Amino acid sequence: MDIASMNGNIRKRSIGGRVFILILSLFVFVIFSFVFLYKSNDNKNRIENINQRLQDYNDRMYEVLQLQRQNGGIADIGTITEYIKKHPQENMRVTLIHENGTVIFDSQRKKTEAIKNHANRIEFRKALKDGRGYDISRPSATVKGNFFYSATHYPADSLVIRTALPFDEDLGKDLSTDIIFMSISIIALIIVSVSLYRFINRVSNNVTQLRIFASKTNKNMTLNIEDLAKFSDDELGEISEHIVKLYIRLQKTKNQQNILKRQLTQNIAHELKTPIASIEGYLETILSSPDIDEETRTRFIKRCYDQSIRLGHLVNDISALNQMDDGMANIQFTKIDIAQQIRKIVNEVALELENRKMTFDLHIPPTMHINGNPSLIYSIFRNLTDNAIAYAGEGTTITLSATGHADNEAFRFSDNGAGVPQHHLDRLFERFYRVDKGRSRKMGGTGLGLSIVKNAVLAHVGSIKVENNHSGGLCLTFTLRKNL
Repeated sequence: MDIASMNGNIRKRSIGGRVFILILSLFVFVIFSFVFLYKSNDNKNRIENINQRLQDYNDRMYEVLQLQRQNGGIADIGTITEYIKKHPQENMRVTLIHENGTVIFDSQRKKTEAIKNHANRIEFRKALKDGRGYDISRPSATVKGNFFYSATHYPADSLVIRTALPFDEDLGKDLSTDIIFMSISIIALIIVSVSLYRFINRVSNNVTQLRIFASKTNKNMTLNIEDLAKFSDDELGEISEHIVKLYIRLQKTKNQQNILKRQLTQNIAHELKTPIASIEGYLETILSSPDIDEETRTRFIKRCYDQSIRLGHLVNDISALNQMDDGMANIQFTKIDIAQQIRKIVNEVALELENRKMTFDLHIPPTMHINGNPSLIYSIFRNLTDNAIAYAGEGTTITLSATGHADNEAFRFSDNGAGVPQHHLDRLFERFYRVDKGRSRKMGGTGLGLSIVKNAVLAHVGSIKVENNHSGGLCLTFTLRKNL
């Protein structure tokens, strides 16, 4: 499957669209719920205001009737008609109804006997029950048209006064939801939808690219820096870029490690091949020549022994490096007297120093303690000493000095020999690297000594560097952490 088709399939399964629809639906639901609640409350308030206005009109009308009675007058239909004329409300209809539902008076119908009983009218029943009642937009069979009815019950007179306003365009506007609010809500919905879509689209794009990246890595496909250009320019895109960059870096490191591992394997095979071939040759000669003299036989056996010793050193050195490569988790640390270790090594190589007319000049305190691994500490100073004995030259002096600090011990290991050409210095710590390969093998070296030294120093959270002395010879300076 090519990248284009894979990308297409991922887009089809993208969660971005589903997330957008889900969030948008939720937002729309919230908006319309709010609008609905607003509309309901707004209409309720508007209805209450209209009803209250009509109820007040009813009360004032009834007060006029009561006042006329108190003054000795007769409260009749003429009084109500006169009040309506003095307090005109455009197109308002006023109806007086007896408690039994009979219409006593109607401002828009003179012949009330022809009007049906109002006992079942909603506003009338509510008024009898609660004192006040209303009905919205009910058609009138009497005068035709829709009205807003508001009725008030006056039990003392067994009377219900009802006023009504035509449910015309103006009143409908009063009871409708504010168009401006609706418009603002719709505009807000559009703005939020566009913003949400852009945000979800960016997130979806980054997620899609990360899924493509994961698919590539799962199939061990090559990743290039150009893949970073597909991420959006935001925080999530930045995080995604870091993930890809980290993977590419790890991929390169893995490739480099594989190259180094192959080189190391080849070097090990090469180093093993020479002594094994030498041993096989000497043994084959001994076995195939039964008449070989004893002196020659002994010499060949001694050479086989020397090569076996070299093989043993090589295996031990490789084992030590593998142990350090595996990390410090399996390395045991204890309190070590370094001065004692160094003096022990000097005693071990005393005969070699004497044979090569070399001296070992020590400038270290009588006691020097660190928390370290005895085997690795021994390997550091023994390999440095063996290396100096092998390559510094006859009649030279090896000097080891130490300076204590708060957190570490600093060492200077040097000789006054020929030194090393400058272009070789940076590679001295490489595994199996030799300045003079022929001489190194002749001296029995494995090419791993200085590499072991460096790794052992790093295992003790130290640092090491190598340089030539100005006066001649090689100088290595390194530190070892006191407490680990």
